Amino acid sequence: MPVVEWSQLLLPIVLATVLVFVASFVLHMVLKYHAADCRHLGNEEAVLGALRQGQPAPGMYMFPFCGDHKQMNSPEMQRKYVDGPVGILFVRPSGQIRMGPFLGKWIVYSLALSAVVAYLARAELHAGAGGGQVFRLVGTAAWFAYAWQAPANSIWKGVPWSVTWKEMFDGLIYACVTAGVFAWLWPH
Repeated sequence: MPVVEWSQLLLPIVLATVLVFVASFVLHMVLKYHAADCRHLGNEEAVLGALRQGQPAPGMYMFPFCGDHKQMNSPEMQRKYVDGPVGILFVRPSGQIRMGPFLGKWIVYSLALSAVVAYLARAELHAGAGGGQVFRLVGTAAWFAYAWQAPANSIWKGVPWSVTWKEMFDGLIYACVTAGVFAWLWPH
């Protein structure tokens, strides 16, 4: 069976990356159905003031914090959990949010994902494989890569399931775009 050369997959890798970027733009900036994913704290200024006093470095923080799991069941920790709130806080560096670095990382991520999916397709399919075969393999692999971390975030980090379902739907769109490009441009 004819082997697919890497050079034959460069165009599908790059085109899939570009079209996923366009699809993500449409989902986030045109349809804006993610606009309600985050909520506003009614006492935001007080919370921000308290955080500024603590001067947290960028990172992930859990509250209430229990550094030793042996103390999880202590009356003091149990009271903190009951009194609440319980959560995870992500802190980024202070300063104006510039979308350029985020978008650059998203492009690199999508490019790497398309390259890994191409590697898998190249290993499992031959030149001339049917479009349905290519779409199924590439689409499944791309969907797992784009979407299936989301449930773990709901399970372990408390991300609302409504957000997870939207992220998984987004991942399905990105996977179908990727699969469509590869099925269309798969070497004969």
